[in-house]
Amino acid sequence: MLYFLRVTDLDLVAIGVLTSVSTALTLPLPLVVGKLVDRFGPRLVVAAGQALQGTGFLLYLLVSGTGSLVAAMLVTTAGLRVYWSSVFTLIADLADAESADAAGTDAVGAAVVGADGKDHWFARAGMIREAGAGGGALLAGAVLAVDSARVYDGLILASGLAFLAAALVVALAVPAVPHAAPPAEGRSGYGALLRDRPYLALIAISTIFATCSTFLSLSLPVYVIQGLSGPDWAPGPLLALNTLLLATCTAAVTRFVRRRCTRARAMAWAGGLWALWCAASASAVLLPSRALVPFLVAVVVCYTLAEMVYGPASNALAADAAPTGSRGTYLAAFQYSFAGANVLAPTLFGVLFSRDRLLPWLAVGLLAALGAALMLLLAPRLPREHGPRQRVAAAPAVPPQNRSPRRSPRP
Repeated sequence: MLYFLRVTDLDLVAIGVLTSVSTALTLPLPLVVGKLVDRFGPRLVVAAGQALQGTGFLLYLLVSGTGSLVAAMLVTTAGLRVYWSSVFTLIADLADAESADAAGTDAVGAAVVGADGKDHWFARAGMIREAGAGGGALLAGAVLAVDSARVYDGLILASGLAFLAAALVVALAVPAVPHAAPPAEGRSGYGALLRDRPYLALIAISTIFATCSTFLSLSLPVYVIQGLSGPDWAPGPLLALNTLLLATCTAAVTRFVRRRCTRARAMAWAGGLWALWCAASASAVLLPSRALVPFLVAVVVCYTLAEMVYGPASNALAADAAPTGSRGTYLAAFQYSFAGANVLAPTLFGVLFSRDRLLPWLAVGLLAALGAALMLLLAPRLPREHGPRQRVAAAPAVPPQNRSPRRSPRP
């Protein structure tokens, strides 16, 4: 938005409205992307999404007014929708392929490793994404301090080229893995999804949790400075702490949680942690100023722990709950939980905070607790999920003479 303010005569309100309109126009895209993923596999669709984003950033360099801004934003946000509607299917397919390779020809063993492996794949992907986001924010902040038109153009150009390079890496370096073909007509697609009430309920509950997940960066700066009269410098380091923990600890937390409970129960635990985070955030108004920042550090750690528990578990559960051959369609629809949260959360915070500084925490805390309770009620209706020990015990013994040669599992 700073770039558009510099290169056009539009004001901040006009740019904000045009950005929102461009984003809204791309909301139906996941419905198409899911079908493409199921038919052709996710790898090239992911690469296409990144290529579209790269092209959109390069078009930013040509923006001079309303029409060119909307055109560039449409290409960029379309690429964003294509990418997020396909990348989780690619991750899930890669996890399945690695599991099959590790388990050799033992189909049961592949299922055992694959069910647990998805959580770790999603955790690792999330850590890499957070590391990239944090590094990019630090780099952009340092470079923008120069406040030069050439610096802005350089950042836009570098972003566009980075997306195009990522598209090439996915298309050429990521291995093509088997992707199940869609089932017979009438048992696949969005018609089947609309009849799958447990999965629709999972999307609805995930929208509640996604609202909690988007609330920190949205609410923390305003609440600390205006609601608590805290120091102006505090929000930046607190948000950096959140990013640092997500980038370094998610895999370890996922491994710990996965060994002790099912994904549905892990999501319920995350809801409980978010409810605790809201209660602690509201109670910060009672603290003396000298204790505020240390207390907020503990509050951010609580929030981040909920994110680390929720993210990999929810994505892995959504992938495994999708029918064979319709994973692309189902996971594309699952992304509407995040889209809905991104629409809901800013309005929810703005309206409630303008009435009372504690109302947002009360509302989101109740939502988190409701989501946790609903998740526990939904769990029995989702595809059955056993604990790791039960999975291993269920694998049938194979007579030595019938065993196929296996490669050693990857470390």
